[in-house]
This record gives sequence, C-alpha cells and structure tokens, in this order.
Amino acid sequence: MRQSAQKTGSLRMGWAEVLTTARMRAIEAAAMASGAVSGAELMERAGAAVAGAIRLRWPRPGRALVLCGPGNNGGDGYVVARHLAQAGWRLRVLGMDNTPGPDAALMKQRWAAIGAIAPLTLDQLRRKPADLCVDAIFGTGLTRAPKGEIAAILAHLGQDRATELVAVDCPSGLCLDSGGFLGRPREAATDELRARLTVAFDSPKPGHLLERGPDCCGELVIADIGLRRWREAAVAPMIGVAPSFDIPDSRRPAHGTAALDKARAGGGHKFTHGHALVLAGGFGHGGAARLAARAALRAGAGLVTLGPPRAALIEHSGPPDALMRRGVDDADALAALLADARISAVVLGPGCGVERAAALLDPLLAAERPCVLDADAVTALAARGPGGLHPACVLTPHQGEFARVFPDLAAKLAETSPHGPFYSRIDAAREAAARSGATLLLKGPDTVIAAPDGQLRIHSAFDVPWLATAGAGDVLSGIIAGLLARGLAPLDAAATGALLHAAAARRFGPGLIADDLPDMLPAVLRDLGA
Repeated sequence: MRQSAQKTGSLRMGWAEVLTTARMRAIEAAAMASGAVSGAELMERAGAAVAGAIRLRWPRPGRALVLCGPGNNGGDGYVVARHLAQAGWRLRVLGMDNTPGPDAALMKQRWAAIGAIAPLTLDQLRRKPADLCVDAIFGTGLTRAPKGEIAAILAHLGQDRATELVAVDCPSGLCLDSGGFLGRPREAATDELRARLTVAFDSPKPGHLLERGPDCCGELVIADIGLRRWREAAVAPMIGVAPSFDIPDSRRPAHGTAALDKARAGGGHKFTHGHALVLAGGFGHGGAARLAARAALRAGAGLVTLGPPRAALIEHSGPPDALMRRGVDDADALAALLADARISAVVLGPGCGVERAAALLDPLLAAERPCVLDADAVTALAARGPGGLHPACVLTPHQGEFARVFPDLAAKLAETSPHGPFYSRIDAAREAAARSGATLLLKGPDTVIAAPDGQLRIHSAFDVPWLATAGAGDVLSGIIAGLLARGLAPLDAAATGALLHAAAARRFGPGLIADDLPDMLPAVLRDLGA
C-alpha cells in the first residue's frame, strides 16, 4: 500500500534525483575512500534505518523472520535483526554459509553473539510462522537471476500473502536499473515478491519507479545514511524524478520546479505568454482537440486557437469563449497560418485523423515551431519514419504507438534475460530521442521523458490509476503545448507537463474524467506559486 497523497503531497510537486546502481556504488566508494566513513558505519546506518521504519509502522513488537543473503544486503539484515531484538521483537534469522565481505561478516558476527543463525533453506523458512519477514537476500548489486534453493525460497515468499514483507533495497531479484525481475517475464506474475514496505538508501533507483518496481516495492522509503556530500560532488548527470514516496528533505534539489520560473514571469500582454495552435480533426471528431486546447489555456498560454477544417468549425462554437477558432483545411492553409511568428507552439494529433495528420506534418515540421506530436500524428510519423524532426518537437507516444515508430526498440523492451541490467524504458526512450532528434515522452504510470542530448526525467504516477481514462493524454498534450508556448524548453515543458497532469489527477481523486483535468490546473499552479 503506497503512501497517501495527503501524506506526501508536498513532495509530489517537485523533482528529486535518481541514481543508477553504478552511480550509487561509485558514491559509496568515494565516501569510504575519503576516510570520513567506513563501510561498516554505512551498514549500521542502513540497518538501523530499516529497523526504524519497521518500528514506526509496526509499533507493537511481534515475530519477525530475517532472511540474510551472502553480500552487503545480508549484512544490512543482520543489523536489522539486532535492532529489532533490542526493541523486543522475537527473531528468527536465516543466513547463508557463503563467506561475505568483511563488513557483512562483522555484522553477522555481532548478531551471532546474541542470537542464532539457521541455514537459509526452504525447509527452515516453512518451519515457524512470523508476522513479518525481512528480505535482505539480494539488493542493489544483483546482476543475475537467482537459481536453485534461493529461487524456490523467493517463489515461496511470493506466494505467501499472509506474512508482511519488508524489503531491504528492493525485493530480491528485482533489477534496480530496469524494474524487471531477472530471468522472469517482464509482465506481472502470481509468485513475484510484493513487499509491504521497501527501504532504500540515499536515493531512489530507476527500478523502484519503472515496470514492476512500484507495484512490488509497495511503500517506498528513502533513508538518509549520510552520503549527501559525495552525491552532490558527483559530476555525472542524474536522472530526475517527480517523487511519489517518502524521501528526506536533504535529498530534494534546491531547484524544485524551477522550470516553471519562466512561466511565472508577470507583466506583458497575451502574446508575451505565447500563442498555442491546436489542430483539430473533421466534423464529429473535435472532442480531443478541445480538451487539449482547454488544457493549453489553463497551463497559461496567452492565446489558444483551435484549427479544424472549415467545415467543422460549427462543432467548436461552444464554450470556453476564450478559445479562438480558425479554419485550417490543408497543408497550404497551415503553412500560411504558421507565417505568423506569434504562434509559439502547435499540437498535432488528438482526434485529427491519421490521413489529415500526415498531410499537415510537412508544413508543421518545415516551420520548425515548438510542437507536440501525439496520437494520430505519432501514427502518421510511423509510416514515414522519425526522420525530419527537429529539437523543438515533443513526441508523446504510449507503448503501442512507440512500438509503431520504433519497433526494434520496443522488441528489445520485451526481451528477458537471466543477467542484468535489462534493457529498460530509460534505455528505449533515450535511444529513441537520440535517433529522432526530438524530446520523447513515453507515456505510462512510469512515464519516461528523454531529450536528444541524453538528459532524462522519470515521472512516477502509479498512485493515480484513475488517470488512465479516455482523453487524459490529449490534456497532457495541451498542457505541454501551453508550457512550450510560454517559452519552456521541450524537456522542461514535457517533464513539468507530466508533473502538473498527475498533480491535477491527484487533486480531483477517483471518478476523474479527462474533462476535469484542465479545471484542476489553477489550484495546482497556485500550490506551486506559479
């Protein structure tokens, strides 16, 4: 059960940073090499943080089973056991015979001085029931699928829904660079581990937020173990994420939602706040474009014009009266309209029809105006290939549309392997953005936004399943176009648009339909101080 929006609402409105597993290991190594902290000290802090998170959620001591693997994750587990025992919990600890590293060996020795260690076998696991099971078998460093007895143990844990599971770092077997389970299909399985609580350290990892990660990690808590100094000194670019989990204030970048600073600028007149054009389809297909146009207005564009064929103008005669209307019959009409340099962003695709979208793509791309290509425009693009795009384009495909434009990348995403890391949505989005030369927003509850230069954002929205409703994607396109119109760079517009979109859905709650989203934006923007 993930944390409620009320509990973490302030965190959902900003961006935090995500570390790949390689970057996390490098930061830990730098901290230990400095001499300011030892590996044993970091392990003590990590285990104490897990035990503290358990005691907050289960304040009455009960029976706990702690499963310790052969490496540092197992060392963390022995620390957890020691702290829980001191708090009055009744413990059974199962460990492996493998010789761990020196820090984990020390923690194992400290536990052995006060309690027994039974072998980590399926038979031992089944012997006595427990209220709580701590999974400290495999964590961040896992690179291959578990086999043999350990695989059977993990399958048993996955089938046991009666015992609450707490994961150290992640549920064992989860690839923290991709969100897939090593050696298993990418889709959900009935026997995969599903934790009630996952405690990770210093920073979220991509696998906490992608694919199976959010569902299987349960409530995600990021514990501060004192690595901030070395993390901030790292020069490699980080991955940005709009968090939906508990994360220490010290982990939040000072810039927060700084991409909105430009949109907050006051003064001027309507054209200084941008003019967005939303191209609509034929008669009877205008609803999607109207949703996008309303969203662009609510996102702060100074003017928004709907551009259906002239024969369909009558369909758009209703409110909101703030919308302008202009007949756009064909490619020549669009080229003439885009001669007006005051049009600062364009949306093509929602409800447009594939044939009409294909006809309008050439003049739109030739104008090199900031634009959002969605829905039918993405399908039209698939037929001609992603060549000819420019850096001011934002593509917003869902997984099916992505597969039509980039079939080879989609095929790689479906592959499984016993070795990690899997090819991930991060890899696919980055490669697609580099190949197309445009910013790509790969939609989903784990939305990934990539720029052609490799910069990347993840937006986690697994906690708002009611956002999966007809027309929601059209609203997202309109929000992004409104921000593009106001001058935000494509990556910032796409990432901030995803943040605003999900925040609006959270504010409304279950029962949402797409029409509700634009009307939630003013309150969301007020929350941001925009």
